[in-house]
Amino acid sequence: MGPAELLVLTFPQETITVEAASALSKLRTGGDIRVIDSLVVTRHPDGGATYGELADFEHLRDIVGDAGGHALPLIGPEDAQEAAELLEPGTVALLVLIEHVWAQAAADALRSVGGRIASGVRIPPENIEEAVRAAKARAAAGK
Repeated sequence: MGPAELLVLTFPQETITVEAASALSKLRTGGDIRVIDSLVVTRHPDGGATYGELADFEHLRDIVGDAGGHALPLIGPEDAQEAAELLEPGTVALLVLIEHVWAQAAADALRSVGGRIASGVRIPPENIEEAVRAAKARAAAGK
């Protein structure tokens, strides 16, 4: 198995849109990553929170089909509660547990020689873009 990661994707409305579910569905068929599990967490305007599978939402059933529910749910109530605490009232999060299939061969090679991933950091694209701009400015200034 390749490295796995839990992503918490937030949206400014109280339900997952058809477009967001379609994007997740495309990830399932792309081959570079494998969606292991997913869960929708809603923070209601009154502050309460609920969670459920994508297939629990009638407007998404045609898009997610059988892939919207998982035989072995690995994202649990504790994860849902933690995600709910991140959300503003009236918003929703999609928790997605993914395997980086593209990295499986490298992970296998690393393990075969006793190596392991000790840490990982997700860097937002905006931060990379800012660092590139700063590096270009330094290079242009001759520093």
